[in-house]
Amino acid sequence: MWKRVSTLSPFLFSSKSTSLARAGHGWNACGSPAMDLPFSVNYASSLRDKTPFITFVLGGPGSGKGTQCEKIAETFGFTHLSAGDLLRKEMNSNSEERTTILNIIQDGKIVPSAVTVKLIMKAMESSDSDKFLIDGFPRTEENRIAFEQIIGLEPKAVLFFDCPEEEMVQRVLNRNQGRVDDNIDTVKKRLKVFETLSLPVIDYYSKKGKLHKINAVGDADEIFEQVRAVFDAPEVTI
Repeated sequence: MWKRVSTLSPFLFSSKSTSLARAGHGWNACGSPAMDLPFSVNYASSLRDKTPFITFVLGGPGSGKGTQCEKIAETFGFTHLSAGDLLRKEMNSNSEERTTILNIIQDGKIVPSAVTVKLIMKAMESSDSDKFLIDGFPRTEENRIAFEQIIGLEPKAVLFFDCPEEEMVQRVLNRNQGRVDDNIDTVKKRLKVFETLSLPVIDYYSKKGKLHKINAVGDADEIFEQVRAVFDAPEVTI
């Protein structure tokens, strides 16, 4: 399914903290084209002082990344942040962005990257942790660029849970969570969208030597041993 993902390079880390990007046109501090944001963002983020260890976790629906995130958080002390959970939490709150997000979703539109990134940034800043698993984000190149522009940091690692389409479809249909989108036609559409939008992100981090492809077929504990090997590598300092 993911034929474009080539041989992966080992971890490449830099201890140098990236400065925060400025809004507007041109190029940001991470070397990506800057974006116009739909609202004002506080660029004096305290995250630059934390220099956090950020890990992006990518994988299609049914790839098992949620289960693995729980194991990673418990074993290595990461704080697990799910982009979808943060949006749902915000919609149930009394925040200023609640109405904006609700209106966007009710209109059948995709929540702008900058809105999601702002929620991630707030969650990171309010946490005492300096190690974060960001689950299900970035899904697109626009997501990735917005994260770099707003937060001004890049991930230290990117985990990609690689799983055959047939396996993911069966897992979603068998999980019986009562979700309206857990039917075969919708699942296949979601997988197609994920493949189309996420492959550029996966390729980008592969070329930067930050991507670690995990074979997501098999027992959850067996799969976690591959994950453990990533974080236990001698060159990795968590």
